[in-house]
Amino acid sequence: MRKSPKFSPEVQERAVRMVFDAKDQYPSQWAAIESIAGKIGCTAETLRKWVRQGERDSGVRPGTTTAEQQRIKELEREVRELRKTNEILKLASAYFAQAELDRHHKK
Repeated sequence: MRKSPKFSPEVQERAVRMVFDAKDQYPSQWAAIESIAGKIGCTAETLRKWVRQGERDSGVRPGTTTAEQQRIKELEREVRELRKTNEILKLASAYFAQAELDRHHKK
């Protein structure tokens, strides 16, 4: 199975804008999506997902916006890094504590 080509954010935004602008020219949003998807070379389902995200970003549809999704990703990455750092510090602390005990015990 071949993966479809990546589309630039500019192409995605333009396609979504075309769907929003053409809503009165088609009997349904899905009809507009199918027509416009064929013109830009993506599947209708791909364009539908872009449209739904565009609706969330503009506040028309409830859900997580693109900016919120990006912030969540950044925070999750930061949490992973902090947990890793914390684990390293715990191991280092245990190592140095044991070394200190061994030093005092040898005297």
